[in-house]
Amino acid sequence: MKEIYYEYSIKTDKFKDEIENFLMERFFNGIEEKDNTLILRSEEPLDEIMEQLREYVKALEEIFSTRINFEINVEKKSNKDWVKLYQESIKPVEIDEFYIHPSWYPPKEGKINIIIDPALAFGSGHHETTRSCVKALKKYVEKDDTLFDVGCGSGILGIVANKLGAVVDACDTDPLAVESAKENFELNNAKYRKIFQGSAADSNETYDVVVANIIADVLVFIANDLKQRVNNILILSGIIDKYKDKVLDKYKDFELLEEIRENEWVTLILRKEVNG
Repeated sequence: MKEIYYEYSIKTDKFKDEIENFLMERFFNGIEEKDNTLILRSEEPLDEIMEQLREYVKALEEIFSTRINFEINVEKKSNKDWVKLYQESIKPVEIDEFYIHPSWYPPKEGKINIIIDPALAFGSGHHETTRSCVKALKKYVEKDDTLFDVGCGSGILGIVANKLGAVVDACDTDPLAVESAKENFELNNAKYRKIFQGSAADSNETYDVVVANIIADVLVFIANDLKQRVNNILILSGIIDKYKDKVLDKYKDFELLEEIRENEWVTLILRKEVNG
């Protein structure tokens, strides 16, 4: 362990959810929210991520023709094993019959136990979108379905799907997420057919169910790729409520079966039209 670590404090008066989502796609050691401030801690400097974030905020200002009061502060601090402190703050999550817990908690009898260490990658069951996707998978995945998890992160959704009897493929553009997902599948005695670095466009197969828990803008951008991969059910998440219609407009050739809402987040369950 190094003697010092970097603590980044990020404040904004607008688009906090979008900014947090942007960071979760790029930073895998956990993000703390305190007094309306997003806090990231790392033993290595995060200059590249912070520069990408500044560019993202500029793009938001241009797209929405608004001024964002945005501030990044960084401090060097003595390392007091903040990873351990963070781990102690993470509690298990129950979603229907699934008990999602970090490895330092014991399994729960009578539940389908899934071990996910949240410091490894985004997707620990604590975020609203992950919980909603788990509920959607429970309802719509049938035994022996083929499933494609696009932007798999920690692999939690693919693991849930496999526990439900699905044959799972997964992908992520981040190589760290790919390795994390593979490790988590092995940790949970779950099986996957393939997990690869890339996106939906890099697959030529079709699936009974496709799930993509990303962000609204990406779901719009890769809409055609996702449509080509799915035979039946398409689960889209990572959508802030105010962007729901923007996403639905891009998938209007699909039938909307259900919306699962939690706070400001919405998960859409769509079905491919017979003639679609």
